[in-house]
Amino acid sequence: MFVYLSKLLPLFIFPLGLASLFIILALIVNKRKRLQRGLMIVSLIILWLAGNRWVSYGLARSLEWRNLPLQNIPAADAIVLLGGGTEPGDPPRSMVEVNSAGDRVLYAAYLYQQGAAPVILVSGGNLGYVSARNSTPAEDMTELLILMGVPESAIWQQPDSQNTYEDALYSSKILAENKITEVILVTSAQHMPRSKALFEKQGITVIPAPADFTVTEHNWHATFKPNLGEFVIYIFPSASALSLTTNVIKEYLGMLIYSLRGWI
Repeated sequence: MFVYLSKLLPLFIFPLGLASLFIILALIVNKRKRLQRGLMIVSLIILWLAGNRWVSYGLARSLEWRNLPLQNIPAADAIVLLGGGTEPGDPPRSMVEVNSAGDRVLYAAYLYQQGAAPVILVSGGNLGYVSARNSTPAEDMTELLILMGVPESAIWQQPDSQNTYEDALYSSKILAENKITEVILVTSAQHMPRSKALFEKQGITVIPAPADFTVTEHNWHATFKPNLGEFVIYIFPSASALSLTTNVIKEYLGMLIYSLRGWI
């Protein structure tokens, strides 16, 4: 139930849900024109700010650039790869597919091929409130890693976690059983601050290896030094910027809740 509520309740805090809520309230109070107008204006401001490229990039950078990749990643006993970058091979898909966070799977395979660690621990289970699937994210990541040349014998699976806290909790138990205290942690750059803190809370020394960066040095400078055409485009809200802002708010909200629960 906690996992379900943790996914449901933030929908009313995220920009689109919050703006929609204000619009619904505005429709309800249609006889109070001043209040109605105020609610509609607030909704517009929320959507404009959240869908603004400058706002979304600034927020994303505040998370993504906390743990920049090392030029030379030191060797460790294991790579821990967190789920969230794959989609199951349900019909009509012909195989497991990657989503927008799939770079983390590619990066973990690359690090293994470079000799960064002898094993990859893949972590991710199915959410309890989601209809039964034929495979877990851990199994899906295993399939892709094998396709990229990682031997099956070098892959450990943790298929039971339903959130990032459980990723750290259950993975640390497997690591402890194998007397491993230091790992290379691979996940998306926005997700890294929370993930790193969770594993460190479990007593694991973490070498962060983030992937899936939204904000690069090039597009950061280009965004804040636009030409006239780009400026006109950026000043209007976009679905991609709204999605990015929502993801960042989700991370900050997760960090707050996890901190209040004593998990980080």
